[in-house]
Amino acid sequence: MGPFLISSSFAGLHMIVLDQHPPKPLRPMAAPGAVARLVAHRDWLGFWFMLPAGLILVALLVYPLGLGVWLSFTNATIGNAGRFIGLGNYTWIFGDETFLHSIVFTLAYTLIASSIKFAVGLYLALLLNKRLPFKALIRSIILIPFVVPTVLSAIAFWWIFDAQFSIISWSLTRLGLIHHNIDFLGNPLLARACVIFANIWRGVPFVAITLLAGLQTVSPSLYEAATIDGATSWQNFRFITYPLLTPIIAVVMTFSVLFTFTDFQLIWVMTRGGPVNATHLMATLSFQRAIVGGSLGEGAAISSSMIPFLLAAILISWFGLQRRKWQQGSGA
Repeated sequence: MGPFLISSSFAGLHMIVLDQHPPKPLRPMAAPGAVARLVAHRDWLGFWFMLPAGLILVALLVYPLGLGVWLSFTNATIGNAGRFIGLGNYTWIFGDETFLHSIVFTLAYTLIASSIKFAVGLYLALLLNKRLPFKALIRSIILIPFVVPTVLSAIAFWWIFDAQFSIISWSLTRLGLIHHNIDFLGNPLLARACVIFANIWRGVPFVAITLLAGLQTVSPSLYEAATIDGATSWQNFRFITYPLLTPIIAVVMTFSVLFTFTDFQLIWVMTRGGPVNATHLMATLSFQRAIVGGSLGEGAAISSSMIPFLLAAILISWFGLQRRKWQQGSGA
């Protein structure tokens, strides 16, 4: 019997066996549960990595914020839990002239300081983006005001503007321009100008270095093409630099506004809100009423009143960043 016949016989026998005992269908694999799918889903990977940091933020930020809002509806004092009084604290503070003045000065302080910090920071960023000798050294020097602790900066400015030991008054007296020392921090108008100047000095490096980092991402070929087309320096800035830098400006100015609006250390060390409550920000007034004065409920109400202003700044930046023309650098 040849090989072909043997293989044919085996094939026929195999077909007979299959007809008598058909193969069992494969059992489908059990679908993973909802929890297993959630754990293994790629889009949720970032969530699981961020969950520990989120829990820390909830514990250290969200809970204290919620507790502060709750205290604002009570008459709690230091050593006394107090009781719920509704809007009593808010009714009181919005009838308080000192609190209303602190709102006005906080808004003015934030607007003036943030505007000047942006203008000076943008100028420094454009200057440092050019080819300069000792550029690395200049960048390091510019960072010094931001690196120095806020309290040390405030103490330094306190001495600079001191009524008796001011270096400014001493220099002007030696030059014969004045005949007596200037009481910078004793005059309400001068005190406001001094604390704003101190905040600008400290905040400019943050704006400048961040905008400089944004300028480094702009392709030089864009400027080369514009120069070939006859564009001036102003046109390069207006139609290339500024549109491409707009998203970064939005982020930088949001942080700058938030930092300035909630400033505390600089004001408290230099003036403690004086003279005659002239330099009180909402943050310093809240501290004075809650901790120094012992009225936790009133201080919490003042600090809680800052939330709408901060949310407004964040939402303006958020919706601005979502605008497609900002992300594309288009001016239309």
